[in-house]
Amino acid sequence: MGEQEPDLSASAEDDLDLAGLMDDELVEQMHVDLYDGLADEIVEGTRILLDRGWSPQQVLNEALVEGMRIVGVDFRDGILFVPEVLLAANAMKAGMVVLRPLLIETGAERIGKVVIGTVKGDIHDIGKNLVGMMLEGAGFEVIDIGINNDVQAYLDALDEHQPDILGMSALLTTTMPYMKVVIDELNERQLRDRYIVLVGGAPLNEEFGQAIGADAYCRDAAVTAETAQHLIRARRDLATVAVG
Repeated sequence: MGEQEPDLSASAEDDLDLAGLMDDELVEQMHVDLYDGLADEIVEGTRILLDRGWSPQQVLNEALVEGMRIVGVDFRDGILFVPEVLLAANAMKAGMVVLRPLLIETGAERIGKVVIGTVKGDIHDIGKNLVGMMLEGAGFEVIDIGINNDVQAYLDALDEHQPDILGMSALLTTTMPYMKVVIDELNERQLRDRYIVLVGGAPLNEEFGQAIGADAYCRDAAVTAETAQHLIRARRDLATVAVG
């Protein structure tokens, strides 16, 4: 995995007994295993921590979310690339299979809820899928409505799920203007201010995001996760001040 592999790879520790590690050592090893995309080890580590009395939320935040944050930083800095991040995200998802029902059962609060989808006329989804994984890894509930979404599909998803954030993706220069169609419709219906709108995709840039009225343009999945966290916290801080 690039130049950091000697430091972070667990390949030399195939026989490592995760159950024999102290809690802090196990969490650190899970960060390594997540970085290396080792799904089985993440599931095992997740179950060990739960058996030791860790809450599902604590396992999520300290072991999985923090591990994906490390992955996101190295992806942003060009140390990791898409295939490696997809492996890490899939390992994260394996851990979430164990945690999700427990989080629901305990009513644990996520950072926020995001609806994401690729716009009408565009059937590309690798970037969108990676964004969804990174957002879930950052602590968001993610509703992925897939590809080729027209305005009504977005409106229906927003109405059904009541998210904090709407994310739109486009990979073609011919489909990226449709993002403005969606935002204009939100404005027309006086719904725009209810949602943080993030846009991304290869042909986009920051100027385009500003021109169509999005809250932010995100150049990759790691930046999307960071931006989503920042904007939702800023909005909630503003709401708290207004109430106070």
